[in-house]
Amino acid sequence: MFGLGTTELIVIGVIIFLIFGAKRIPEIGKGLGGAIREFRNIKKEINVDDEPKKEAKDNKDEKPENPLGLENKLAEKVMEQVPGVKTAMDVKKKVDKVKKFVG
Repeated sequence: MFGLGTTELIVIGVIIFLIFGAKRIPEIGKGLGGAIREFRNIKKEINVDDEPKKEAKDNKDEKPENPLGLENKLAEKVMEQVPGVKTAMDVKKKVDKVKKFVG
C-alpha cells in the first residue's frame, strides 16, 4: 500500500490521534464510512439510470442529464456525512442567502 511500512503507519496513526483526540476519531471514522456507503449507493443508482439512457439515445428528442449536476449532488451527499463539514456547508448556505438578500 503506497510503499508504507508498519512503522510509518504507526507514526501516522499516532499523529492523527494527537491531532484529533480519542473522542473525534470514531466520529470521523463513522462519517467517512457513511460517506463511502453513500458514494457506493449513488454509484449503483447512476449505473441503473445509465441503462435506460443508452436505450434512449435512439430518441434524439430527449436531452441528456447534466453530469455536473450529478457530481454536485454526489459531492454534497458525501460531504454531509463527514463531521464538521456539514456545519460548514450550512454556514456557507446561510452566507449565500444573506448575500442574495443584501446584494
